[in-house]
Amino acid sequence: MATADQAREALQALCDAGTGRSLLELAWISQVRTQDNRALFRLALPGYATSQREQIASAARAALLALDGIDDVQIELAQPASSAGHGHGHGASAAPGQLPERQGIPGVKRVIAVSSGKGGVGKSTVAVNLACALAASGLKVGLLDADIYGPNAPTMLGVADRTPEVSGSGDQQVLTPIDTCGIGLVSMGLLIQENQPVVWRGPMLNGIIRQFLYQVNWGERDMLVVDLPPGTGDAQLTLAQAVPMAGVVIVTTPQKVSLQDARRGLAMFLQMGVKVLGVVENMSVFIPPDRPETRYAIFGSGGGAALAAEAEVPLLAELPLEMSVMEAGDQGLPVVVARPDSAMGQAFRALAHSLSSPSLTPA
Repeated sequence: MATADQAREALQALCDAGTGRSLLELAWISQVRTQDNRALFRLALPGYATSQREQIASAARAALLALDGIDDVQIELAQPASSAGHGHGHGASAAPGQLPERQGIPGVKRVIAVSSGKGGVGKSTVAVNLACALAASGLKVGLLDADIYGPNAPTMLGVADRTPEVSGSGDQQVLTPIDTCGIGLVSMGLLIQENQPVVWRGPMLNGIIRQFLYQVNWGERDMLVVDLPPGTGDAQLTLAQAVPMAGVVIVTTPQKVSLQDARRGLAMFLQMGVKVLGVVENMSVFIPPDRPETRYAIFGSGGGAALAAEAEVPLLAELPLEMSVMEAGDQGLPVVVARPDSAMGQAFRALAHSLSSPSLTPA
């Protein structure tokens, strides 16, 4: 007869449709065991994933019944143990099996996340320049660099050598954002030494992101831009479950691989009830510095438009690739600050204008 280990191995291939993560890793499936000719396991889905229940149950039954000696499968439905959230003293408690109610950030009117399916597509460049462009339009803006493992915003803004003020102690600690380029910045890169790696597991990541949301003196902000890490992991889940958001911007390049990963990220936010504001295609064309009227589609073309059309969301911007972006970044100044009249500076100002509409209210 099949063993419990064999049963777990058979279930290993089952993944959440939104994030692509293993159901065993997420602990949605647990307590897998075999008894006589039966396989048993516990199924505990969070509220946003209940629509997958029948599909998961059917796939699990099929996988287990394929094992030698297993004639029956028993599924125990349960409430997710972690559904009450990771409070840190913040956020409303939830009844068993329910997601905690999203809690707003005092003084912050709107939260917009910037996300990408994979790294290397310029997501942080978009987040930093978007925040600065919004600030230049007259809004009070904060930037939360939630890319805990690769916090690049301090370098891009020229403040990597500064440390934010901290008041209080223990769970009552409050950070004061660093003011630069007209925005208030909070980032893990401001709290660790240069080249120091961040080696954390999911629960610790969840904790620091909640602290960055609720234990920071954000003051009065019209907009908080959140630069998420690439992918569809704990940071995205934490943010989506913790705070009401006006929506998320998906950044991609025209390349096919980037588009494939962007689709997964886009699907995850839709599944979790977060509005997708639209798609930003970065590196859409290369503009040579000696021939500013010339455009080279070195990474292909039309990918961002195709993704937006497929998801029935707007194509917010097609951002060119210019040498000025790299040069400004090396100087610690975003291109919208260093070269506001460049093609990319103008594109970011247009993007900020489209995302500063008062109609963008939190979901």
